[in-house]
Formats: sequence, structure tokens, C-alpha cells
Amino acid sequence: MTINLPPDYKPTKKEEFMNPNQQEYFRQKLLGWRTELMKETEETLESLQDGGLQEPDIADRATAEMERSLELRTRDRARKLISKIDAALQRIDDGTYGYCEETDEPISLKRLEARPIATLSLEAQEAHERMERTHRSD
Repeated sequence: MTINLPPDYKPTKKEEFMNPNQQEYFRQKLLGWRTELMKETEETLESLQDGGLQEPDIADRATAEMERSLELRTRDRARKLISKIDAALQRIDDGTYGYCEETDEPISLKRLEARPIATLSLEAQEAHERMERTHRSD
């Protein structure tokens, strides 16, 4: 079943939570984000393949190596993010998207808009972070 959303559609609290329009809206948002990350990853791979460490100056070579290392860390974060996006898309398919993993309560539309891969409501996330801070072994 394909849903054609109006170009200016935005989910609102007035609608039933996670109705087909909202699900399609977030699916498109997640897919767009995923496509953007994949494109950036391809560009990074191309630049890493093109740019061998041919710098004759040791300082230039060190700078290039540092930039390369930073780029690889950034790509690793993107890879992890893509896997979270895939998990969110799976939750849309199985009907659990938008609901807190801990409380089964709806995650606010405002939070999902800002962080479409969110799996916890704001309250559950804050409690989780408080727990981490108190149990951290510094």
C-alpha cells in the first residue's frame, strides 16, 4: 500500500498517533537521511582511495594522516547511524516505531522530528542517563 503524502505534510498531535501518514512521513525522513549518509560514505571512500600519503613534507604527511583518521572515525559513526536508521525502518514495518522501548508509551512527535531514530521517550532517556551517571566508574 503506497501512501502519497502532500508535500507540506507535518505530523500533528491532532491525528491518531502513528497513523499511516505519520508512518510514511517518518519512513521518508529516515530513507532520505540514510541516502545522504550513504552518499557521503561513497565520497569518503573515493577520496581515501585517491589520496595516498604522497606528501613529501613530514608535517604535510602528518596533517593528511590526521585528516584521514578523522574521516574514518566520522565514517564509522555514519555506519553506526545507518544501522540505527535501518532498525527504525524495521520498527515502522513491524508497527513498534514511535513507542518507547521501556514504557511502550508514545514518543513525542517533537522528539521524533528531532531524532527520528529515538527508541526511548524523553522521560525514559533522561532516567537512563541519570542511571548511567550514578553507576559510572570514574
